[in-house]
Amino acid sequence: MNTETSGSFRGNKLWLQAVVGDKDWVLCHTSALECLELFVGYLNEERIDVYATELGEYENVNYRIVESFDNLSIARFHNLRYTTVSQTINDMLADFDSIDEQPLVEALSNYYFMNGQSFDSLTILPENIDRFNKIKDWAIEYYDEV
Repeated sequence: MNTETSGSFRGNKLWLQAVVGDKDWVLCHTSALECLELFVGYLNEERIDVYATELGEYENVNYRIVESFDNLSIARFHNLRYTTVSQTINDMLADFDSIDEQPLVEALSNYYFMNGQSFDSLTILPENIDRFNKIKDWAIEYYDEV
């Protein structure tokens, strides 16, 4: 079973709200970046990334199963729950070899310029600092290359 695509809505946040509804999910990875407005999303996007305590019925939802949400740093917007900026960035850095890197790099670039050309407010975990240091210059120069 598939959910609707983002093309049916005026914005990805509205699409995510409609799809998630009252489900016991926390949006993560690219979907969290969209909620945080650090990544605009893809045209007619259909994939949604969530943390869930059990597998769901939707084929186009990437379920990352966790025992509980207790160890996640979570933000809220109406009925949406999604990981905070630092949580999302760390999660994606930890999963770097299996993610689409464009949303992460674009989000880091947007974060950098929205925060006075600084990453100082981000909390990067020690196990992710090497990866972060390898891509932060790429993020800073991202819009020069687009």
